[in-house]
This record gives sequence, C-alpha cells and structure tokens, in this order.
Amino acid sequence: MTPPQLADTASYQLPQPESYAALTQLLARRELELAAARRMSEVFSQQIKLQDLVEQSLRIALDVVNAENGSVLLADTDKRILVFYHSIGEKPVPSGTEVPWDEGIAGSVYRTGRPEIVPDAQADHRHFKKVDETTGAVTHDMITIPLKRWEGDPIGVIQVMNKRGGEFLDRDDLAILTIISALATVAIEHTSLVEAAKLAEVAQMMGDIAHDIKNLLMPVVCGAGILQTEINELLDHLPDSELTRAKASRELCTEVIQMLQEDAHRIQDRVGEIADAVKGLNTPLDFCACEVADIVSSVFRSLGILAQEKHVRLITENLGLLPLIVADQRRLYNVFFNLINNAIPEVPAGGSVTVCGQPPTSEGTIVVSVIDTGRGMPPDIRDRLFTKRVISTKPGGTGLGSKIVKDVVDAHGGTIWVESELGAGTKIHIRLPHAPPASIRS
Repeated sequence: MTPPQLADTASYQLPQPESYAALTQLLARRELELAAARRMSEVFSQQIKLQDLVEQSLRIALDVVNAENGSVLLADTDKRILVFYHSIGEKPVPSGTEVPWDEGIAGSVYRTGRPEIVPDAQADHRHFKKVDETTGAVTHDMITIPLKRWEGDPIGVIQVMNKRGGEFLDRDDLAILTIISALATVAIEHTSLVEAAKLAEVAQMMGDIAHDIKNLLMPVVCGAGILQTEINELLDHLPDSELTRAKASRELCTEVIQMLQEDAHRIQDRVGEIADAVKGLNTPLDFCACEVADIVSSVFRSLGILAQEKHVRLITENLGLLPLIVADQRRLYNVFFNLINNAIPEVPAGGSVTVCGQPPTSEGTIVVSVIDTGRGMPPDIRDRLFTKRVISTKPGGTGLGSKIVKDVVDAHGGTIWVESELGAGTKIHIRLPHAPPASIRS
C-alpha cells in the first residue's frame, strides 16, 4: 500500500485570519461543552436527592450560557400538565406551578421533542404570559429544550431565559444546553428509579409495621370496653345517696374511654394511610353527607389536651354557616387533624389556631381555613408545602403528613393553598365541592 504523500511545503497556505477567529470560537465552545459535561459528571457521582440533582443541573445550565433565569418543568402524564419542579432567578416561578402541556412554548417543545430558540418571547403568540404575570418577571430571549436522552420520549423541559451582557441566546448556547439536558435526563431517570426502589422497600416495611401496630392496639380497644363495663357495674351498685355525685364521674369516664377507642381506631387508619402514601396508592373514598363543624369538633376533642399544655386556644368561626357536603368524613378528619396538630407547636403561648368557614358561594363549593398566630414560614418552605418537593424541616419529620393532606383534598376534587410570612402566622385554605364530581365517585 502506497503511503499518503506529504503536502508540498512550498505550496502550503496558512489559514486566513477569519479562519483563525472561527477556529478560536469553535475551540472555546468545545471547551465550554467539555466543562459542562465534567460538571454534570461530578453531580452524577454524588449521592443526592432528585430535587438537589435538578437544582444543580439547572445552575450549571445557567452558568455556562450566562443566563439570568431558568426553570425545570417535569411532565405529569396523568393530568397532562407540566409542573415547575425548580426555578432559579431573581423572581423564580413558585414550585408546583402547573401549566397545560398543550399551551405555551414549553408545551410545544415537550410535545414535539424539538428544542427551540425564541429571540423575543413577548412577540411569540405561544408565550404563556400568566407565568410572567405571576412572578412579575419579563421574559425576553429564551431557549427551551426537551428533557430527553438522545433517543426516547421527553420527561419534561428545561428553559433558560434572558442572556446577560446585552447578548441573545443562540445556537452555540443551544448546543451546550442539549448536552446538559441529555445528561440531566439520564441522571433524573436513574435517581427516580433509585428512589422508587427505596420507596418499595419502605412500603414493604410499612405493611409489616401497620400489622404490628394493629395488633398492639387491640388490647387497648378491648381493655377500654372492659373498663367501661366495670365502671358501669360499679356505679350501678352505689346507694342512691352517692348516685348524684357519681354521675359526673360516670360521664367523664365514658367520654375518656370513648376518646381512647376512637383514637385507637384512628391510629390504625392513619398507619394504613401512611403506607398508601408511601406506595403511591389511594384506597376508595367512603362518601356520605357530613358537616365540617362536627369533624372539626372531633379534632378539637382529640387535640384539646395538647393545646391546653401549650396554652394555645382552639377556636371555630362560621362553621355553622357551611352546608352539608358529601365527603369521606374519616379522611377529612385526618386532614384537619394534620393541619391543626402541626400548627399548635408553632404558636407561642397565648396564641390561637382558628378554623374558619367562609360563607357559601354560588360556585357549589365551600372554603375552610386553618389560621394560626404562629411564627409563619419562609417563602421556600411555603411554596413547596403541598407539592412533590415538600420536605419536613422538623426533627424526625418526613413530609408525609402534607402529602396525605394534599392527596385527600385532590381526591375530593378540591384545592389547597397557603398564605404565610415569617412573623405573621399562617393561613391554609381548603376549597371543597358540595359533592365530588361523578368521575371521582364512580
């Protein structure tokens, strides 16, 4: 085989200055791409949670293209929506904000699986301006890329907006972001699988724990019944002169024993709900006509001693104005128990927790608010409270209580939202239909 001939040095031409500039620009871009890939690989090597992985991936994307704002939206295939999972910038989009996936530039990119560069979002008719209105931000130039591997369907999108320095996001930025999005997708899918495997293991353990707790509580339930019988027989044999004085004791004992029996059954139900929440399952709701005032009154009876110890007043307002609703009474009890039980420790002595009903509207819904005079929440905790990104900040907390509350409200076709500021207390509002939609009841 004849080796290739070397070029004639006499006829060799040096690259033109324009070629040098293009080569330098190409090398600079390759260096950025390699740096981005290296930083992403460093993220992979860490054993971090999904939300931390998403945040770090987004920060890398903003850094390498020098953009001001960015968001990661993940798809909820059941609801056909894109959910803001994490957002970075001076005016970030609140976590959990939902947008229909058949609207907006993000929805278009998600459906087609093709990235887009938008030089002027305000002039693009697809731009979902409600997000800008919510945050008070103004989106100018934008790149939206599907979160997908080089092959496969998207799991969401990543958006970066507003390049700094008076420049505009371009194809070079798109090339770098494509690498980041593909690597981030692999990492997200891997992390999700690992977390799912952990949840499956926890779910198995929860099943065993629920069975053990049920067995442990049976003696309490049976013993309370026996105690009630013994007290009744004892008091029935008292002479007439002692009956009047014993009447108050009988009523008190009956009330306490009834509370013990009810709470023992509720503990069994609660453990089952926690197991379902971990597994991602929902047992069918048991709908019946019920009054919110009665449910809240039961919660107050269970938490009354705790409130007294903390010197916190439990108050109801306007609950009598609310109409009967069709709901799962046991599940709603757990909702209000969770919210009130979480509020009491946050309220200083002398403060209050109020459950307030708003006058019915013509919309066929009611609104009930749990209002406390506690220390309030910082914005990051408030914004993710009833989202998939909820994290408990309490020692030993899991965040499952908030998930259970959100699941129950969703299962009734309702909505829940939060108002809170540090030092100004917290208001949690729940909107419920008078009767759930037929699709939920069937």
